[in-house]
Formats: sequence, C-alpha cells, structure tokens
Amino acid sequence: MRKLIVTEFITLDGVIEAPGGNETPHPHAGWQFTYDSPEVGRYKIEELSRVDALLLGRNTYEGFAAYWPGQSGNEFADPINKMPKYVVSKSLQKVEWHNSHILRDVASEVAELKESEGGDILVYGSATLVKALLHHDLIDELRLIIYPLSIGGGLKLFDDSRELKKFALKQSRAVDKGILILEYEPLR
Repeated sequence: MRKLIVTEFITLDGVIEAPGGNETPHPHAGWQFTYDSPEVGRYKIEELSRVDALLLGRNTYEGFAAYWPGQSGNEFADPINKMPKYVVSKSLQKVEWHNSHILRDVASEVAELKESEGGDILVYGSATLVKALLHHDLIDELRLIIYPLSIGGGLKLFDDSRELKKFALKQSRAVDKGILILEYEPLR
C-alpha cells in the first residue's frame, strides 16, 4: 500500500501558506519567503525525491500548473513535471499539465489510489483537501515545517471541526532560523 504524506509550511498560530503567499489577501502574506533556509530547501528536495506522485487540491494544482511546466533543469521542477499528479476537484473539467488526472471523490478515489501500484504520494499545501483527508483518516504521515512567528489569522490547517485526531511523533529536528521540522504518524 502506498503511503499518503502531507507536508505543510505552518506558523506557530497554525496558519499555512505556500511560498508565494498569494492564497489569501492577508496583510502578512508571503511570510515563508522571509526565511531563506538551506536546510529546509534540502529537506524539501529529499522529500520530493522519495515519492512517485503528487496529490493536490484544485487551488494548489492551478497555482502549480501555472508555474512548474515552464520550469526545468533543477531538483524540483524536473521531478514535479514528470511524475503523476492527481488533483481532487468537483469543478475542474480538464487538466492540461503533463501526467495530470482528476479525482472527484476524496474518500473513495484517494483510498483506491493508495491501494494502487507505485510509491508514496505527497500532498503539498491543499488545505481544503487535507482537511478532508484528515476527516477520512487517509493520511499516513503529517510533516509540519513550523516557522517561529504568528501572523494573527489566515488559512488554517486545523479548524474547529471538533474531531479528535491523535498523532505520534516520528521525528523532530530543529534547523536554522528557529524552524522546526516535525514528522507525525496518525494513531488509529
């Protein structure tokens, strides 16, 4: 069975954001860019090198598809452009980025994807999708890269769903600039 790994950049107050910082009209958008961390960069390259596919929500997919196809010749662009990409969306009618596929139902189709042949699957960002994956107990590993700041609101990974989810710490590491990399496995 393939593992489903979620990876997120997150603040101390639980706000998640992609490096571009344009997901929400927040006054502190782009906070992740202010932390140039070679150690986090190496971690992200190694993380990508150990998976065979990406699973993305519609918003993250559209942001990636607008940028990555025009990139090449580095340790991020080449693998991302080659590997299979699965986007969970009820509204997208087609996907044009090379090797992309639409999934309509989180619970059944992601479970089937996990049972299919191949290596592990990585989820970048995709807050709405990750909330659904958490709800359906489909995540096998949760990787949080915690930045030492709070920005007072924004897009949250964990909302007030009142669902109890427990995790075991698999690995922790403090890196440069006060950033923590925490890897958790759900307790089921």
